[in-house]
Amino acid sequence: MKTLAVLSMHTSPLAQPGTGDGGGLNVYVRELATSMAHQGVSCDIYARRSNGEQPHIVDVEPGVRVVHVDAGAPNLPKEDLPAVVGRFTEEVAKHLRDRPADAIHAHYWLSGVAGHELKHRLDIPLGVTFHTLGKVKSLSGDAEPQERIQAEEQVIGCADAVFASGGVEASQLIQLYDVAPDRLEILTPGVDLAFFSPGQRWAARQAIGLGEQPVLLFVGRIQPLKGVDLAVESLARLRNSSAVLVIVGGPSGPEGRRTLDELEKRIAHWGLGDRVRFVEPQPHHLLSTYYRAADVCLVPSRSESFGLVALEAAACGTPVVASDVGGLRNNVVEGSTGFLVSDRDPAEFAARVDEVLADPLLALRLGENGAQRARSHTWGDSARTAVQVFDRLTARELVDCA
Repeated sequence: MKTLAVLSMHTSPLAQPGTGDGGGLNVYVRELATSMAHQGVSCDIYARRSNGEQPHIVDVEPGVRVVHVDAGAPNLPKEDLPAVVGRFTEEVAKHLRDRPADAIHAHYWLSGVAGHELKHRLDIPLGVTFHTLGKVKSLSGDAEPQERIQAEEQVIGCADAVFASGGVEASQLIQLYDVAPDRLEILTPGVDLAFFSPGQRWAARQAIGLGEQPVLLFVGRIQPLKGVDLAVESLARLRNSSAVLVIVGGPSGPEGRRTLDELEKRIAHWGLGDRVRFVEPQPHHLLSTYYRAADVCLVPSRSESFGLVALEAAACGTPVVASDVGGLRNNVVEGSTGFLVSDRDPAEFAARVDEVLADPLLALRLGENGAQRARSHTWGDSARTAVQVFDRLTARELVDCA
């Protein structure tokens, strides 16, 4: 395989993570494509134009470019995007006629629908990474439209490879979607060790204006799925009353603004106004300073296919306290790189954080173990796995629709 069409319909990999629909998926798409280009595979990333000022084509670096295509109004809400998948598919098809690809890698279910159609038109293999799954989100309490779940089932039935971030997501795909094991591939996300590595905590705090008090960190979009409310309630229950919580991210999705408003009310209710600091979404490489500055990184998500924040924090030597859900079970090693908390219990989150804050030797051990483990999860390794999978797919007969 020499050329790959990467579909990221609902968000451009150039978008700022932590705003709008930008998050770990954006980082994943950009970093994986860049690392694949370093291994000789040219990647064209197709994203829907969501801003009238976005250039049609952006050359990211040799072998990687982002193509913004028109499909619906630029400011179309994410929940209305299913109606323009067909238009997006047509526009990508026009580009692929002029610039053919050997295979397609679709990200998220909307891109999966487009990739499914393009696979049949162009007779090339399709690999899909869903990042989140409708059935899993429904089980965790987030209502998902039946249209999404049916679309995921159809795409899975025809995809030549379905990528899972680890064993937990692989089990979910088998149990909930009946994915054939021979089409399931483990593709673990990576971390850029040039940016995300241990450093001096005092220097990081000085750089971002933090004092000597213990620091809890939450990085992510402000929306119900990410559980930032649980981070605030955990802060309120800490025995260590001097700790502060830094929240890096902005409102996202139709419930983002309401979530932020409710969060501010909770902060006022608990009397935490002087202990919670909101920080605007940061360029991805600058997040390392926030990770290094923190004593503990909280990842209280309702569900996660992987949880890139947990890996990046660990790479910086910061202990992680996370929800015992989804890919976080693969990502956080209980008692070794951090702690996993079940039942979304803020008292248990607080107890684990207090345990880390009260025991410097424990914190040091968790941080060192996390950084060591992260060194075996690089984007270069992820890219090698992806290239090997797509090489196999281009050399064998395509899967027929189930």
